Amino acid sequence: MSVHNNVKKVTTHVLQEMKNAGEKITMLTGYDYTMARIIDRAGIDVILVGDSASNVMAGHETTLPITLNEMIYHASSVVRGVDRALVVVDMPFGSYQGNSKEALSSAIRIMKESGGHAVKLEGGQEILESITRILTAGIPVMGHLGLTPQSIYKFGTYVVRAREKNEAEQLIEDAKALEAAGCFAIVLEKIPAELAAKVAAEVTIPIIGIGAGSGVDGQVLVVHDMLGINNDFSPRFLRKYHNLFEEMMDSFHRYIDDVRSGDFPNKEEQY
Repeated sequence: MSVHNNVKKVTTHVLQEMKNAGEKITMLTGYDYTMARIIDRAGIDVILVGDSASNVMAGHETTLPITLNEMIYHASSVVRGVDRALVVVDMPFGSYQGNSKEALSSAIRIMKESGGHAVKLEGGQEILESITRILTAGIPVMGHLGLTPQSIYKFGTYVVRAREKNEAEQLIEDAKALEAAGCFAIVLEKIPAELAAKVAAEVTIPIIGIGAGSGVDGQVLVVHDMLGINNDFSPRFLRKYHNLFEEMMDSFHRYIDDVRSGDFPNKEEQY
């Protein structure tokens, strides 16, 4: 029997216990079986099947084009690779805004067809009706405030959000509204560290930051960014734990050389 058969699964309840105990939560994105399997084995608490798959996996400029079907495909691939982590699936643009009935049916499709454990929605009070409706079906919801990439055309830029007093106050109100509605956690993206820490202190649910400082309950990064595979993205909040771009280029160049020189395959590498 593999050790992974009796692994204690991370649940929304476990995350809440971690916050209560002051333990930091680790979260990374994952979009495919192979990568998810490695992330899960490493002991990451939460895997986010992000709509960033639109950029990272499909090459779109924004997160907007990715469809519900494509998100379900990525999420089901991830779920098959995971024993321990909580798998949270982004609801893509257009699958929940402005229509709570559609939001519920989108969330149900994600849960049924992918086997994911929770969904994530971007926005505050303007999407509360959708969140409430999804929660009535017993589907856990993670919120997302601050920089909300699905609203990129509204903001027109990926700059830090909530620097202004009124926007900061709105964000705190939104966080409290999401908590009151029953969200189990909230991602805060690209907001001042001081404000993020204030939110984490004022709500009882876990707050996961990306570009939101260290005063929150956990951190999330895009796996291709932190591994340095995505070579042309270096925001201030990103720590690159590797330069896989260079390592992969080196491997590919060596392979090309070995094939061309006739060195690969050698005698031991053939039948």
